[in-house]
Amino acid sequence: MNTAIDIDSLEAHSHLDEVWIKEVVKKAGMKLKWSKLKQDKVRENKDAVRRPQADPALLTPRSPVVTIMGHVDHGKTTLLDKLRKTQVAAMEAGGITQHIGAFLVSLPSGEKITFLDTPGHAAFSAMRARGAQVTDIVVLVVAADDGVMKQTVESIQHAKDAQVPVVLAINKCDKAEADPEKVKKELLAYDVVCEDYGGDVQAVHISALTGDNLMALAEATIALAEMLELKADPTGPVEGTVIESFTDKGRGPVTTAIIQRGTLRKGSILVAGKSWAKVRLMFDENGKTIHEACPSMPVGIVGWRDLPSAGDEILEVESEPRARAVVDWRKYEREQEKNKEDLKIIEEKRKEHQEAHQKAREKYGNMHWKERSFLKYQEKKEQKHLKSKEKEEGDSHILPIIIKGDVDGSVEAIVNIMDTYDASHECKLELVHFGVGDVSENDVNLAETFCGVIYGFNVNAGNVIQKSAAKKGVKIKLHKIIYHLIEDLQEELSSRLPCTVQEYPIGEASILATFSVTEGKKKVPVAGCRVQKGQLEKQKKFKLIRNGDVIWKGSLTSLKHHKDDVSVIKTGMDCGLSLSEEKIEFKVGDEIVCYEEKEVPAKTSWDPGF
Repeated sequence: MNTAIDIDSLEAHSHLDEVWIKEVVKKAGMKLKWSKLKQDKVRENKDAVRRPQADPALLTPRSPVVTIMGHVDHGKTTLLDKLRKTQVAAMEAGGITQHIGAFLVSLPSGEKITFLDTPGHAAFSAMRARGAQVTDIVVLVVAADDGVMKQTVESIQHAKDAQVPVVLAINKCDKAEADPEKVKKELLAYDVVCEDYGGDVQAVHISALTGDNLMALAEATIALAEMLELKADPTGPVEGTVIESFTDKGRGPVTTAIIQRGTLRKGSILVAGKSWAKVRLMFDENGKTIHEACPSMPVGIVGWRDLPSAGDEILEVESEPRARAVVDWRKYEREQEKNKEDLKIIEEKRKEHQEAHQKAREKYGNMHWKERSFLKYQEKKEQKHLKSKEKEEGDSHILPIIIKGDVDGSVEAIVNIMDTYDASHECKLELVHFGVGDVSENDVNLAETFCGVIYGFNVNAGNVIQKSAAKKGVKIKLHKIIYHLIEDLQEELSSRLPCTVQEYPIGEASILATFSVTEGKKKVPVAGCRVQKGQLEKQKKFKLIRNGDVIWKGSLTSLKHHKDDVSVIKTGMDCGLSLSEEKIEFKVGDEIVCYEEKEVPAKTSWDPGF
């Protein structure tokens, strides 16, 4: 103000000259010190990437990786059991496959096929999409007695998206009601044209239960693999994909992986996602230790520092420091992305605040500061009152949950189902925390803080944890089958909703005549009725219906049979009645319904789709 600058010409974004700044600082009796802006150092990209395509001369044939897909209980697991002669279905809870497993099947001819056993469940379509990315061939299992179902179509879509050829296995052909031709015709609608109809999809009629024609299916797969000329480079650094990851009590983080290039040996240094490993131990699907894994081989890897996610790419690097550098770089990159997103949000919030501030200033415009303070105080008081009311109501309409699963893929699948939740207007579903492993004290404390429920899938909660949870009033719900977990969650959500009131009719009567009775000095309209159905009870509630519309609800002031006051009138009897509201006029032909109200527990409208 004490300078020659024209204050009115200044805007919020005006540029101040150095001269003015110096003069203002000087007049304020301070010293001026200029400092340079620090330049951010650009970090060098330390990421590990896949190698360029190999020289065709180095490529050697490899066995195909086959994914078995299809609708729930069309017989995928039974088929795999027969192929590898072990009993998975017997071990699986409820016979539903819970994880992606991978196994090598050797045929009598010496050929080998790696099978990925992806769960045939709507919840796992995310994992299944990944299952199709490491895959060379998809075997589509369709039950001959059931035909094409929702997940059959989904599987076809996954195979198309991944551009993977299909072999059709028509299962349950030993059943009396089996109709394989119907299945082939149904599939034409989805561009799956069998060889019988001039297409290029091989169809094999099998029975997984009796083991009928399974060799023919394996041969059809091998024939298709030969046409595809599958080859890989078994030399150089390893490349692969994580199929599944879980924590083993004795071994720490473990992954199942499919090797796609190079040969994996003990002592290799691997990077996947934001974690790295020095391979301490490798084992096959039966838990036997192996010393090396070539392309197309499924292998269990022990030695990870953290748990990678299912679907992460595995790359071999030359040393531990290099692995650390890669992981650091990936974390840094993620942080940078997060910072960018946060900045955007902060910028938007700041804009909102500025606009709100501008509006507030206009509102209080030219008031005296005392008036302004008083008004603000009043508003704050109002808000406080509202908030406490909202809080009381709101608490029962929020369900905070904590999810613990045995493996990464299961947790992801459950979280994906949560994403379909669309009933927030009834009850808000808040995912407080999710992770892999057994239920811990930490989970119980979290659930207590948020008044939440803990859901466990294929995990345990020790006695100490259960006692602690009971003491703190925390519910722990453990499930082995994903359907049951979701059903339980739906019940829990429904229990948080307010009850709905339903009307149950007790009797109906029609009005045959109308007249009025003088009581004291006023005339009271009375309806002469005959009970058509049930009975009328004076103590219950009544409604008057005209041409299908309810025009009044309430109670009766009198109910008479001839001249006697009565409390109940049965079917076929005549009566006279008057309503608690005198302004209502009766008309001949109106209906009177006697009903009672009962509270019924509400059900959530959320449908996860299976």
